[in-house]
Amino acid sequence: MSAPVPKATTPFWRTQPHPLDRHRSTPDLPTECDILIIGAGFAGAALAHFLYKDNPSPPSVVILEAREACSGATGRNGGHLKPDVYLNLPKHIKKYGVEAAVEVAKFEASQVHAVKELVETENIDCDFVLTRACDATLDEKLAREIEDAYTELVKSGVADLKDVHFTPRKDAERVSGIKGALNCFTFTAGHIWPYKMVMHLLQGVVNRGANLQTMTPVTSIDESPLPDGRWAVHTERGNIKAKKLLLATNAYTSHLAPQFKNHIVPVRGICSRIVVPEGKVAPFLPQTYSIRYGPSMYDYLIPRPDGSIVVGGAKTRFWAEKKHWYDVVDDGKLIEPAKTYFDGLMQRHFVGWEGSEAYTDRVWTGIMGYSSDFMPYVGEVPGKPNQTVLAGFSGHGMPLILLCAKAVARMVREGAAFEDTDVPSVFRVTKERLESTKNEILEGLEKEHPSSKL
Repeated sequence: MSAPVPKATTPFWRTQPHPLDRHRSTPDLPTECDILIIGAGFAGAALAHFLYKDNPSPPSVVILEAREACSGATGRNGGHLKPDVYLNLPKHIKKYGVEAAVEVAKFEASQVHAVKELVETENIDCDFVLTRACDATLDEKLAREIEDAYTELVKSGVADLKDVHFTPRKDAERVSGIKGALNCFTFTAGHIWPYKMVMHLLQGVVNRGANLQTMTPVTSIDESPLPDGRWAVHTERGNIKAKKLLLATNAYTSHLAPQFKNHIVPVRGICSRIVVPEGKVAPFLPQTYSIRYGPSMYDYLIPRPDGSIVVGGAKTRFWAEKKHWYDVVDDGKLIEPAKTYFDGLMQRHFVGWEGSEAYTDRVWTGIMGYSSDFMPYVGEVPGKPNQTVLAGFSGHGMPLILLCAKAVARMVREGAAFEDTDVPSVFRVTKERLESTKNEILEGLEKEHPSSKL
């Protein structure tokens, strides 16, 4: 497991760099602080925001980032703010029980309005749009499975599905606008310019006194705390001691905390921006979309206010060969089999786009932190007092991070126990999770692609 590569592909989201992009609050790295946050993406910025919010005497906070601010997964994603309110519920019920599964779904659904409230109260210019997400299925077998599972959910009455609207085959293509749709589901979601939101939060805490140090890769953390209880953290620019250490390191967590090896795995994904030629008007897309081709095989896209489309996925081109994505940290290269995948995608799949002349303007990659059980790790690290983690979001951090960060900040500020927060119980970092040898990422790959090159 290695650190972020120095030079990454440039995502659309990072084409307008913020003044803090390569910021260092002080020329030299501070030698000590009360709270050290490693990682300046959504998780790190949100943690800092809540540490300072309504806090008249905030602690001294240092934020370290290996590359530019918000240059990891948050700055490279698809722009979605999309909760999972129905799709994985049956699986979670089977694995964790009804109460825990419903807790996760409700927590995710609440994030959409939490982000909306944050954007409005903080007056963040980040193209936030509250809308509906539309999931359309093109595969016969998968369509039947999803419909059957949804029907069972409705019958059982255990979940709150009042915001979910199901459209069967006869109307699915017309309602979704996706050619060959066999069914579709819609529900409340949002889309956003994630980089702009994160940079606004960082600017806010820097204005309050937080010390942001970009281009400062952390090389290691001491195995044990110092005699005074502080943690010694080593970087390429010197060492720093902190009373409390917050790891907002997602895909790179095991590089600094080896106990997360095989539990949070770097997974490379690919994303693009599609535009229409100047002078042409892009056909209207009223929602955000997922197009499902099979289990774990899907594309996801959002319509941007400027008329462009941001699309990610392309798994049908590369997922069967894990060398392209599993335990890969190189976002400086594209995924070769997938780099031309997005050409013509809108014309292939969307009604009314045939004559749009839409073309791929930009393609980039990003590194997600996949949890081996697909649940994030939130809270104090077992056996590491005053060391807390917020990572492992499995490509699904946008509808999870904000309220997880709010809870972790409360734990750090007030000494609140995990169970006194509203974070789902299955997100807790436990000894049992860290000792488990089960890897649901690879199990799923083997099940879906028995001939895959494991």
